[in-house]
Amino acid sequence: MSERISPAKETPKSLRTRAAILNAAMRLFAEIGYHAATNSRIAEAVGITRGAMLYHFPDREALLDAAVAHIDAERVKLFDQAALAKPAPGIDAAEHAVDAYWDLLHKPAFMAFAELEAVARHDQMLAARLAGPQSAYDHAQVGARFLALAQAGDDPRFQTSRDLGRFLLEGLARGALTYDQTARTERLLAVVKRAVRMLNRKGDLHDLWLD
Repeated sequence: MSERISPAKETPKSLRTRAAILNAAMRLFAEIGYHAATNSRIAEAVGITRGAMLYHFPDREALLDAAVAHIDAERVKLFDQAALAKPAPGIDAAEHAVDAYWDLLHKPAFMAFAELEAVARHDQMLAARLAGPQSAYDHAQVGARFLALAQAGDDPRFQTSRDLGRFLLEGLARGALTYDQTARTERLLAVVKRAVRMLNRKGDLHDLWLD
């Protein structure tokens, strides 16, 4: 049996290096994908040796455990910051929520977690590690955090409006528009906003297709 490397001591330098490793892992998961972002590639991005990497994370599983927690914490922090921002004067709360969430989906933490979710469909080990954060995020997003972001009520109709907006935006962020990307994205975002407003009792069906 091979001897496991002892966990890194929590000195200020060690904590800084550990944070740099986790930030690099998050960025590389988002930019080049989970499988391409090997431990060696992450160590190279941080500028540390293989031995230093092993000192902090002796194997891929140890890194993944810490990276999932780090990425999830970053998502929560960004979401809470977005929830504190109020709509500009004259901007509907539903439109503000759609724009804010669309912006969040393009942050490294959200992109990295989306990449992990995609890989987890065929990786039971990864799926098990994501199950807790996924459930907690789902409950939080349709609860207090997203209520603050959307400034809407909490009955089933308002929850449906948030779910609709959330999953349409997440699908659009992960999709691949191959032509007229900017114009098509803007049109889709406009329709998402109108659909959310309708479910919030601020419009009718005909409003969906206004130019």
